[in-house]
Amino acid sequence: MPLERVWDARRPVDLAGTLWPLRRGAGDPAHRVDPTGVFWWSCRTPDGAGTVAVAAQSGSAVEASAWGAGAQWLLDRVPHLLGCADDWSELDVSSHPALQDVRRRRLGVRLPATGLVLDSLVPAVLEQRVTGQDARRAWRMLLYRFGEPAPGPVETMRVPPAPDVLLAITSWEWHRMGVDAQRQRAVRAAATVAARLEECVAMTGGSAETDAGIRRLRHLPGIGVWTAAETMQRAAGHPDAVSVGDYHLKDVVVHFLTGQARGTDERMLELLEPWAGHRQRVVRLIEMSGVAKPRFGPRFAPVDIRAI
Repeated sequence: MPLERVWDARRPVDLAGTLWPLRRGAGDPAHRVDPTGVFWWSCRTPDGAGTVAVAAQSGSAVEASAWGAGAQWLLDRVPHLLGCADDWSELDVSSHPALQDVRRRRLGVRLPATGLVLDSLVPAVLEQRVTGQDARRAWRMLLYRFGEPAPGPVETMRVPPAPDVLLAITSWEWHRMGVDAQRQRAVRAAATVAARLEECVAMTGGSAETDAGIRRLRHLPGIGVWTAAETMQRAAGHPDAVSVGDYHLKDVVVHFLTGQARGTDERMLELLEPWAGHRQRVVRLIEMSGVAKPRFGPRFAPVDIRAI
């Protein structure tokens, strides 16, 4: 039998808008949304493997059910998962009418904070320098080959591999998953110091440039500004961490804020500067606006390293 709890946020809760960044594609074995809108998450908590299902109830309440050794930890984490510590009250977007309109329509959105660094870091590493399709395939193969069946009633869900399992994966097995040597080394470096990495959540505070947790992540070989930001956005709900170096984000942000078809990281940061301290919140609103950058020319044709 699952453990259960009901949490009243005492504010609007946009379950889908808050939790969608955690999901790595529609076939993600660790995250899924069922046809009724219930969000499922399987992970390795400090207490062991666990699965939680979160459903929006009437008003401001959400209901959560959890299974496995990590069930109680997950239930205790639900408020943070839904952004209980993410205060948007000082975010002023009135200077940009389109941004203000998104904010008005999505009042229940917050930045999620899973509290688990390796859980967010490994898929972020797999997304380095490859297409989303390649990264999602590698994530699925990693979980199905080296993860374990998730507690709970959904048979297709998987718990991501433990650090010792990640360290035991051979180079040729990574190659079969389409993961090059540089990303392999980054995953191994993270798995080697996994316990220290989990401390990064408690170290989070201030701007992305001064944040101690982000600085610790960036000491790892293969972990740059983009990967650190992507990780802390999800693990700690960092309100100011911007994914500098992203292939698409700079264009989307610049296009939304100025109408220009393309942008640079420098231009993106310049435009976001008025919202310093809230830059990731603004980026999240832009991502939810539905605005996409204009497309020119043929689509990028990636090289599948599994064929090399």
